[in-house]
Amino acid sequence: MKENPIRSLPGIPMLLLLLLAILAGAWGIYLGTRADSAGMTVSALLFTFLAFFLVFGLYMVEPNQAAVLNLFGKYVGTVKEQGLRWNNPFYGKKKVSLRVRNFESGKLKVNDRDGSPIEIAAVIVWKVVDSAEAVYNVDDYESYVHVQSEAAVRAMASSYPYDQHEEGEVSLRSHPGEVSQHLKEQLDERLTQAGVDVLEARISHLAYAPEIAQAMLQRQQANAIIAARTRIVAGAVGMVEMALAELEKTGTVRLDEERKAHMVSNLLVVLCSERATQPIVNAGTLY
Repeated sequence: MKENPIRSLPGIPMLLLLLLAILAGAWGIYLGTRADSAGMTVSALLFTFLAFFLVFGLYMVEPNQAAVLNLFGKYVGTVKEQGLRWNNPFYGKKKVSLRVRNFESGKLKVNDRDGSPIEIAAVIVWKVVDSAEAVYNVDDYESYVHVQSEAAVRAMASSYPYDQHEEGEVSLRSHPGEVSQHLKEQLDERLTQAGVDVLEARISHLAYAPEIAQAMLQRQQANAIIAARTRIVAGAVGMVEMALAELEKTGTVRLDEERKAHMVSNLLVVLCSERATQPIVNAGTLY
């Protein structure tokens, strides 16, 4: 069911008009009573009752709010004009806020794509864009948004690994922009039938579950150590090659294969060691 704008009358002129009508009806009752005219009195009573009944057609519409009108269960239209408005008193009126709203989902415990248990939470910014769909397509649109948002967060979390294992791989921790865009697309798909537009969706909390947090931390530390060692060894090998090449180029020292091997061993120990090496001065020969 799509939103259908409907016209409404300004409330303040209608209120003044109805007050005057009620006063006129009261005056007519007074005159009919004094003139002892039953017909005049009954007519004035009916007129006063009608004017009083029409007062119930007044209602207030605040800024960024819509009034959804229905007649005996049938949707009539939506009024978005601000201020005091008037429509048929038989119309039922349900107010719907069109303001931007946000909420943070609770910390959800889910499994990522690799099966590792993680904790994740997201902040969802949304607003109602179709009041008729929000009222009539779902039972409670606010509760619907909350439940579907948690379902979308769970589905999104299970589509990515927590950490990046390969170069260029999208993960929850390394690519927050792509993950947030995926979450927003899933929310739009789920909430569009409720007349809701998702303005922003982003992860607010992300961590391994407590039972595996220590093990995952050790794995991350091991990966970092391996990556650092790989770079150190690659750099050390490059420096050794450069040293040998410079020695051969300048002809400063002529080294046979055994001496080259000894020099390479010493240089790699010095360059790859975690602690500062202690030099030993050789006062004799190499042999």
